[in-house]
Amino acid sequence: MSVCSANRLRSPTAEHVFASWPAIKVDSAGKNHDACNPLTAEQVEWSDVIVVMAKTHKNKVQQHYRKWLNGKRVVCLDIPDEYEFMDEQLVRLLQAKMRRFLPMTLKAHFVDSKKPGD
Repeated sequence: MSVCSANRLRSPTAEHVFASWPAIKVDSAGKNHDACNPLTAEQVEWSDVIVVMAKTHKNKVQQHYRKWLNGKRVVCLDIPDEYEFMDEQLVRLLQAKMRRFLPMTLKAHFVDSKKPGD
């Protein structure tokens, strides 16, 4: 589960980037009241790991969805809201920051899927 403020740029990019990775099911949502796809308790329950883009998102998720977290991991990537949807720099940043949170089998996919010269 990928969460940002409005679910327009960062979290949908993360959803798009990681959707094709094997053994990963991904969704995205926003924490603002006017988000394209506001985060729900059902999404929190469904998630194994919740990846947020900023510390404020982490705080809001932990406060508003405490009873549905049940020990789930909430990971903050610290990615500022300064990128457009599918911006190449954002994609590289997401891949680099997510790599440490992925199982070893997926890390191998990440290495194999990189373009020559990356």
